Amino acid sequence: MTQDLLLALIAFAFVSSITPGPNNLMLMASGTNFGFTRTLPHMLGVGLGFTGMIVLLGLGMVQLFNAIPGSMLALKIGSAAYLLYLAWKIANAAPPKGDASHASAGKPFTFLQAVLFQWVNPKAWTMALTAIGAYTIPENPMVSLLIVAGVFGAINLPCVSSWTVLGTQIRRLLSRPLHLRIFNVTAALLRVATLYPILATTIDVQ
Repeated sequence: MTQDLLLALIAFAFVSSITPGPNNLMLMASGTNFGFTRTLPHMLGVGLGFTGMIVLLGLGMVQLFNAIPGSMLALKIGSAAYLLYLAWKIANAAPPKGDASHASAGKPFTFLQAVLFQWVNPKAWTMALTAIGAYTIPENPMVSLLIVAGVFGAINLPCVSSWTVLGTQIRRLLSRPLHLRIFNVTAALLRVATLYPILATTIDVQ
């Protein structure tokens, strides 16, 4: 991989990892409701889970999905339904009574849940497929694939963690349950808005 291509990959990994998406919105909401320490497994699951997703897709899972007619459409429908469920969970995370610091009516994502979530995350699919298509080299696909995965592994985790830090800072401002509820509902609506790529591509498929 040339130096110019590597620099372009680093820039792509940073921009795509730091911008809003389901993972980052979930981590911000988790940081607000549960704090940084309790969100650590979620952060690690996102970083490592997405890196593993790149490797598995690069090793041939795209061909597997192409071999099973309708599997991609089924994945999109399932992803949309699951994201709507998560949006509902976030919207109802704030307790009706008590201090916002005790907003633990739910539970933060576990490491495994965060890893598995990458496979129903439309932004993760777009990022992974774009990275594989644009930055792997046909002459040396395995090495370039590992470089792509390594770059994302090094950049993605710090980027997504910054959203958790943002959530913990917001938490200090949401000392009242009503304010926390408003924040959670807003985060849930933003989550629903991230469904647009799924719906748009599903309509194109139809």
